[in-house]
Amino acid sequence: MQLFDLSGHTAVITGGNGGIGLSMARGLVKAGAHVAIWGRSESKNAAALGELTGLGKGEIGAFVCDVTSEDSIAAAMAATLDRFGQVDSCFANAGVGGGRALPEMTAEAWDATMAVNARGVALTYAHVTKHMIERGGGGKLLATSSGQSIMGTNRSSNYAASKAAVNGLTRGAAFELARYKITANAFLFGFYETDMTEAADPRFAEWMTKRIPLRRFGDHEGLEGLAVFFASAASDYITGQCLPVDGGLSIS
Repeated sequence: MQLFDLSGHTAVITGGNGGIGLSMARGLVKAGAHVAIWGRSESKNAAALGELTGLGKGEIGAFVCDVTSEDSIAAAMAATLDRFGQVDSCFANAGVGGGRALPEMTAEAWDATMAVNARGVALTYAHVTKHMIERGGGGKLLATSSGQSIMGTNRSSNYAASKAAVNGLTRGAAFELARYKITANAFLFGFYETDMTEAADPRFAEWMTKRIPLRRFGDHEGLEGLAVFFASAASDYITGQCLPVDGGLSIS
């Protein structure tokens, strides 16, 4: 048996139709997993489906899902189970930026960020773990967090707070679900080129690059192996961890 063969494994990736989520999907597909993409945009879902099909022996599905809506999550979960029969790992990756300075904060800005980045993860996990427990236990929960959850940056308090909530959720889930052999971990990503970072002030990217000890952005190819390792049995004894994946940024 190959160490990282994911044949027969089914993974859900929210926000898997672009950026970090799509990169992780590539790795999982290449390792033989079935992958269910959950994303809001039908056109981006279709493009991701086209890109991933044929990369491995696993099947690919793409389902419209808005993680701010529990009804939408429930529908995507039902469609995924109807297609694949089970979910073995869940990558809660869907997220938004939109950081604001505190003097400019509004209730709407705060709630909009929290709805996707924090509540969306919790509700996705609620539906996925119910299925995992009912089928007898076992599973992997992986969340996309951010180095900003443990580091201070300008004009990003609501974003940082939403990702800090993900870290707390990860630790709580790991403790609560260990009895069911379900693990939970989070990735505190540093600077990767995505649609979200492209919308940021270019000076932010320049500042970040100078602070990163490896002096470069994260590479999307490396995310493929990261996803496969954490979906595989090789990571079974790792749980409750919030792992910086940032080129050393968090220690600089």
